Amino acid sequence: MGVRVRYAPSPTGLQHIGGIRTALFNYFFAKSKGGDFILRIEDTDRERFQEEALQDLYSTLNWLGIDWDEGPDRNGNYGPYVQSQRTELYREYARRLVESGQAYYCYCSSERLDDLREKQKKDKEDFGYDRKCRNLSDAEISRCKQENIKPVIRLKIPLEGETVFTDYLLGEIIKKNSDINPDPVLLKSDGYPTYHLANVIDDHFMNITHILRAQEWIPSGSLHVLLYKAFGWKPPVYCHLPMVMGSDGQKLSKRHGSTAVRDFKAKGYLPEAVLNYVSLIGWSFDDSREFFTKEELEKLFTLEKLNKAPGVFDYKKLEWFNGNYIRQKSDEQLAQILIPYLVRAGFVEENPSPEEHKIIDGLVPLVKERLKVLSDIKDISAFLFREIDEYNIEELIPKKLDASKTVEILENIKSVLDEIFESNEEKTEELFKKLAGKLDVKLGDLIMPLRTAVTGSRISPPITGSLKLLGMEKTAARINRVLDILKNEVVNG
Repeated sequence: MGVRVRYAPSPTGLQHIGGIRTALFNYFFAKSKGGDFILRIEDTDRERFQEEALQDLYSTLNWLGIDWDEGPDRNGNYGPYVQSQRTELYREYARRLVESGQAYYCYCSSERLDDLREKQKKDKEDFGYDRKCRNLSDAEISRCKQENIKPVIRLKIPLEGETVFTDYLLGEIIKKNSDINPDPVLLKSDGYPTYHLANVIDDHFMNITHILRAQEWIPSGSLHVLLYKAFGWKPPVYCHLPMVMGSDGQKLSKRHGSTAVRDFKAKGYLPEAVLNYVSLIGWSFDDSREFFTKEELEKLFTLEKLNKAPGVFDYKKLEWFNGNYIRQKSDEQLAQILIPYLVRAGFVEENPSPEEHKIIDGLVPLVKERLKVLSDIKDISAFLFREIDEYNIEELIPKKLDASKTVEILENIKSVLDEIFESNEEKTEELFKKLAGKLDVKLGDLIMPLRTAVTGSRISPPITGSLKLLGMEKTAARINRVLDILKNEVVNG
């Protein structure tokens, strides 16, 4: 049998960068080996289950272009691929462990376990079950049954020795059995399995050959190996992936910024940029290459090129990747994917009018080099779709000039507006240089009050293109409005 890997999230929260990195590594490894990528839903935690999280999983993978070979909505020979539909299988195999002496029924009440935990906390002992029910007599078991106490099933962790398994990336991992969580619950009293039992049974019956998961699961590795041994099964190959850290060296979390992939999508990151960058967190093809298509990664990905050290998620680096991918789009493509952001801003209709399309088509070449994320278009283009509410006097006047000189600059620009609108960009630049020389000001000091008057900001797309998109009438009206403000400043200043 060829390589079979799985991504098996629990739908209790939105897909985040760390989880998606795990999904990508599994997917690329499977594709590079001509194997199968399985999507499994581990939904046995019914209290925390969220339908929204389940839909977010599907939409995130679809957005990234990651397709699964087997899963809840795919034909496969190893289904069902949703754990809540496999509960009878877990119950049967949990009972088999009891029958073989590898596990036992535990009748301890939640109150007793809470008291035990409080005592351990008070005595500063390690938390863990005290194995009270591990060796109950037949009479004690009979009494518990008569009282209709619903038991859990616990695994018998060996009291001595150690458990060893080999990790593909990290080598041999050894753990004393006395350091493993004492006799963990496998089957809860409501008949639902815990993560450990369902995970091992599913990986075995779905013929999973390799388990690629985050290093935070290393402590569970020894327990899972013991479960495989208890069942008499061969464990798959384990490969615990490097952690995803924030810039401060701590595990990536909300304190570093957004980590939910949905938030990156909403802000206007492109799926190809997210896929490319996230695939480089803890993996590298060589020392120099950074840009890869999904198809290239499907061929080039190998476990040998994983790093043992944690990878750092750098928001600025992702932004840089995204800007590069934006500039790879044709103007037509970019216009189409910007429209939803303009709609969301309330600038255009969902089906833009011909006039709105004309503005969008003219805007794209002006902003293409400046966009880091698609949502930047809102602030960059607002001057074209909305009137400017108010002007900041300080923003209008160049640093080494005064209101009176700024009035002179704008009056001179206003006098040649017809010529500006009739000229191409090169001739307009010559005209601005000529004006700057005539007024004895720097070119930047000439352009700045014009830019601020027309766009409401000192930062904008190229001024000539901005003026022509706005149109002669609106440009003149805004200059006149600013002139009134500045003249009032001169009078009252």
